[in-house]
Amino acid sequence: MEQSTGASRDSGVTATPVEHGPETTGRSQRDGYRGLQLGLTVLRIGPLLILLAVAVALSFLSPFFLTTRNLGNVMAATAAIAVLSLGQLLVILTRGIDLSVGSTLALASVVGALVFTTVDSGPVVILAMLATGLLVGTVNGIVYVKGRLPHPFIITLAMLSIARGLALWLSGGQPIRGMPPVVDSIGGGSIGWFPVSAILILGIAFLVFVLTTRIVWGRWIYAVGGNPEAARRTGIPVNKVLISVYVLSGLMAGVAGIITAGRLDAGSPTFGELAELDSIAAVVIGGASFLGGRGNVLNALVGAVMIGVIRNGMNLLAVDAFFQLIIIGVVIVLAVEADVLRGHLEDRFRVFEAARS
Repeated sequence: MEQSTGASRDSGVTATPVEHGPETTGRSQRDGYRGLQLGLTVLRIGPLLILLAVAVALSFLSPFFLTTRNLGNVMAATAAIAVLSLGQLLVILTRGIDLSVGSTLALASVVGALVFTTVDSGPVVILAMLATGLLVGTVNGIVYVKGRLPHPFIITLAMLSIARGLALWLSGGQPIRGMPPVVDSIGGGSIGWFPVSAILILGIAFLVFVLTTRIVWGRWIYAVGGNPEAARRTGIPVNKVLISVYVLSGLMAGVAGIITAGRLDAGSPTFGELAELDSIAAVVIGGASFLGGRGNVLNALVGAVMIGVIRNGMNLLAVDAFFQLIIIGVVIVLAVEADVLRGHLEDRFRVFEAARS
């Protein structure tokens, strides 16, 4: 009598061991590498994708959103925040922050209005407003660096109060009406439906892009933000770089003062209230990191436009102003979380790169 030799023989099925050879492991690594690349790409262009998604949604929810008149209004209303965000970007790239830009905007507008009451010259008024921004930015940078303050938060917070107080004192707490025609054209003029201020912003953005990507000074900014001590050891003039970004941030606030004063044909100590928070939000929404060394001009502009689009869309949909603040706050939180996720993916990506090499 024959005995059974096993279930595998009776059923006619032969068990085949699963092999995890080098080919399978290599394929898994390649898939993981491609997945990380895709994830990083999506996160890097994420702000632009979100802006497009918001614009598409609003175009369906409101028939007025995509009209040329409304788009022109969005760009004109966003221009001041956009130029402030370009200056704020340079500061945040070096692990800093500038809380004084809104007050500097107001002070520049008041100084310009006062100068116009005595000197009927558009160029002189513009120079006075730019000089005001430069002066405030220079004080911020020098006090922070030479005073060896632990963080720029301290001096820029103090300057927020000082500049606003000066604006209130110089104006008597009241708006000063009247601006030269050239200032009115810059802030409130348009070519067809396209605002002149938007053209100015594009020109400034191009200059900042060239400064940060095509010259050595721009590389120094990223190096200082990435690792200040390593930058010092390699001979980079860290103190001069730090002072320069605050000077430029102040200059941008002066430009924003020109745009705002021209749009409203006045100088006022109340201009730019909470503008510093909007500029920081725009940069963060655009993907810049408070840890420094990460961010770019395009995404900073996208962040500024996103804030303007959200506010405009909420107004068109008659959403309460309180909810607008909540929505923008939620967007900021999501942007910060996206930055944390991107940092995690970049760490894993470097591990893959090291393994492949």
